[in-house]
Amino acid sequence: KMAFMLSLACIRMKMTPEEAINAATINTAYAMDLSDTYGSITRGKTASVFITKEIPSYAFIPYAFGSDVIDQVILKGEVVN
Repeated sequence: KMAFMLSLACIRMKMTPEEAINAATINTAYAMDLSDTYGSITRGKTASVFITKEIPSYAFIPYAFGSDVIDQVILKGEVVN
């Protein structure tokens, strides 16, 4: 899961939440030569996002292990149930 990967990056690799999120999104898309269509929320790119429940900040996600902070997932523009 994304939250677990972000937790590992922050705790084990000493990355900030911002660095971990960028590594998991835009940097991964760039490394896979997919940055024209994936990796960031931009008009014309494929919409794959997750929406969280109310949390204090996005920096909370890596440290919320065991908590399900994800409210909704959208993959390729379609809501996943």
